[in-house]
Amino acid sequence: MAAETPNHAETAGADHGAHASTGTTEVAAHGGGESGGLPQFRMEYWGGQIVWLFLIFAVLYILLAKVFVPRLRKIKDNRAATIADAVNQARSVQAEAEAQAKAAQAEIDEARSRARGLAVEAKAKAAAQLATSQKAEDERLQAQMDEAEARIRGLRDQAMSNVRGIAGETAQAMVEKLTGQKVTAAEIDAALTARAQGAA
Repeated sequence: MAAETPNHAETAGADHGAHASTGTTEVAAHGGGESGGLPQFRMEYWGGQIVWLFLIFAVLYILLAKVFVPRLRKIKDNRAATIADAVNQARSVQAEAEAQAKAAQAEIDEARSRARGLAVEAKAKAAAQLATSQKAEDERLQAQMDEAEARIRGLRDQAMSNVRGIAGETAQAMVEKLTGQKVTAAEIDAALTARAQGAA
């Protein structure tokens, strides 16, 4: 019995050593497998990676479809609306400017036409006033000439009367001196009148 006990101990030790060596071999084999490459390239991890890929893609799609794309579309629409409003305002301002330019041109044309009419009217009025003043001046000069001629005729008649009186007195004195007879002024006047009629 004493001899069997050491044998049993040796057998147990041998079994334990074999088991330890087997565990060491499995650990070494497992460690060698882990050091064979990255986990994402191992097929046993592909299922989880595909699930995460779909989850990330779904999240990105939802973010793009619900957040980023609507915001970009809204920004684009706002920008397009702003540009359209600016273009419409520019066209409106241009149309208003053209209308104001046409109105100003019409006012200028009307002012020119009115100025021409006023110039023609002023010219005609000036010509009429000139003709009226010229006629009045001619009439005034004619009246002065008539008055001067009347004065001249009066002075001439007065001078002729004086000359006739002087001539009568001279003739009366000469007749009286030559003939010794006195003649009257009436006789001298009658003789001068007859002489003037005979000369005529």
